[in-house]
Amino acid sequence: MFSLSFKNRIAFNYIISTALLIFVVFIVIHHIVEISVYNDINSDIKTEIEKHRKEITISNGHINLAHEEEWKEREHNTFDVNPVFIEFVDNKGNLIDKSPNLKDKSLFLTNADHDNDFYDTYLDGKIIRQIQVPIFDNQQKAGYVIIAMSLEDAVMVINNQREILLIAFPLILIVLFFIARIIAGRSIKPVSTIIKTSSEITKDNLSARIELPKNKDELYQLSKNINELLDRIESAVEREKQFTSDASHELRTPLAVIKGTLEVLIRKPRTNEEYIDKINFCVSEVDRLNNLVDELLLLARFENQKQYVKSEEVLLNSTFLDVLARFAPKFQSKNITVKTDFSKDYYVKTDNYLLSIIIGNIISNAVKYTLQNGTVIIDISKDGEKTVCKITDNGIGIKKEDLNAIFDQFYRSEASTHSDIKGTGLGLSIVRKLCLLLNIQININSTLNEGTEVILSFS
Repeated sequence: MFSLSFKNRIAFNYIISTALLIFVVFIVIHHIVEISVYNDINSDIKTEIEKHRKEITISNGHINLAHEEEWKEREHNTFDVNPVFIEFVDNKGNLIDKSPNLKDKSLFLTNADHDNDFYDTYLDGKIIRQIQVPIFDNQQKAGYVIIAMSLEDAVMVINNQREILLIAFPLILIVLFFIARIIAGRSIKPVSTIIKTSSEITKDNLSARIELPKNKDELYQLSKNINELLDRIESAVEREKQFTSDASHELRTPLAVIKGTLEVLIRKPRTNEEYIDKINFCVSEVDRLNNLVDELLLLARFENQKQYVKSEEVLLNSTFLDVLARFAPKFQSKNITVKTDFSKDYYVKTDNYLLSIIIGNIISNAVKYTLQNGTVIIDISKDGEKTVCKITDNGIGIKKEDLNAIFDQFYRSEASTHSDIKGTGLGLSIVRKLCLLLNIQININSTLNEGTEVILSFS
């Protein structure tokens, strides 16, 4: 099937609407000219009627010309450019007199229904415009004065105009089509730029951007939005590349450690205690690897996936107590005191499973980064319509300059300084992603060597 280009479709649609408009304008012009011509002729005929009625006298019901000789010597003896034909008849249609320019011809007298009406008829095969005006004597119809004028010139003008309009109509449309095509081509130039730019974009080249048009119209906004979309895509791809690189590194590390330990273990015979010690070490690395894989899968699963979210009434007090119960052995191993301040039951509408993951990761960090004999305080309160949870510890804290990066994947503040504290750097990344899914506002305040405060706000 034949298909027009976008530029030609714009021009074609423009021409269709313009053609309808021009057609209406031409019809109006044609009718205005036609009406004007006929009005002029009608006006001339009325003038002739008034003039010649004054030349009539009526005696005993008979019509006579007051100055017959003078009347015959007038212009009616010759053919003018637009001659006037005059005829006087009695009530029965018998000829009384007529203008010499009629010669042996006579004007047509129709029935009385057409008295004082203009109508078109023919004289010697030529079209004329005629009117018959009754002449009264004491309210009795004595006869008629019939006046006609040739329509040949008027019809010629009207026909010529019609032909000119019919010829001009397609020519104007053709010219307008090419003009519209040029204008449309310039108007959609940004679209061509978009097509060209999009063809240059590949997975390895996301830096190309569309040149913004000078006019800040819809195409400018479209180009700007596409550029912003490309920025987001490029940023997302870069994050994916960085994530893949970091994930590969994090996965290789425990595997390399396990491989190295096993290679050392089989080089020579070992004691039972040495085998047990190395195997336990490998098991701990496998657990670390499993934990890393679980967190990576969790991140992938909830990457802006709103469909996984289930909304329900959740008792915050209970969720915190369940998480604290899971971490009780770790609190005890470091002799950390946990204080909870729940003045009443607090309910929020959220996903209980995802909320427990958020709280679990925050509590896990509090345990890991709180020193021996430290304290963790959990407080829940109302702030207007919001429910606010604060998890505070007096651990090692975070440097001020690192606070902006703590939600980045695999980022661990002062990781080399605290090499004894194990972690993947994914916990807070998961927390932030899940908070975005659940519409929970999270803020972290921390001071180095003093502690950290995590604030969760539920709308």
